[in-house]
Amino acid sequence: MALRFMSETKKPAAQSLLETGALVLFRVVETHTELSPDKENVFVRADLVFEGDDEDTDPSEIVEWAAFGFLFTLAALSFHDARPRGISELEFQPSDEFTIVDFLECLTFANSGLCLHTDYVRGRSMKTDVTIRPDGTVTLTTWGRGQSALRWLDQLQGKKRIAAVPVAD
Repeated sequence: MALRFMSETKKPAAQSLLETGALVLFRVVETHTELSPDKENVFVRADLVFEGDDEDTDPSEIVEWAAFGFLFTLAALSFHDARPRGISELEFQPSDEFTIVDFLECLTFANSGLCLHTDYVRGRSMKTDVTIRPDGTVTLTTWGRGQSALRWLDQLQGKKRIAAVPVAD
């Protein structure tokens, strides 16, 4: 019997992971931003917890089905927004996409949980770390990316960013 790597609908794995990641409900517990000593880069840390449709859902149950999709989705958002820095521009392709191979190369498991660590990926300065713990808590950190991580979380929660429109005189 042959191994099957796609679902019955022949959906690509990346699409399945993105769909799963977009379904995950979470609450932002705390955010912290800090300007680096050079006053040019921003460090962002966001602590999250997975939530269910009702109050009785244990976040650890959500981790079982959501962890890989949520990590992949955050990584894909980070990759999409990332730009080259310095000589990494030589590898940069504007229409490139984050792949399953990229994901697996950045994925580790440690005592703290399932971790995604990205630095430079094919010319893009991603600088994004995500850790999902077995208890359903998540830590997302970025550095040198401005506050883009907070925008990704808003996007995943369906929030629209509102910006002031300049008034013509």
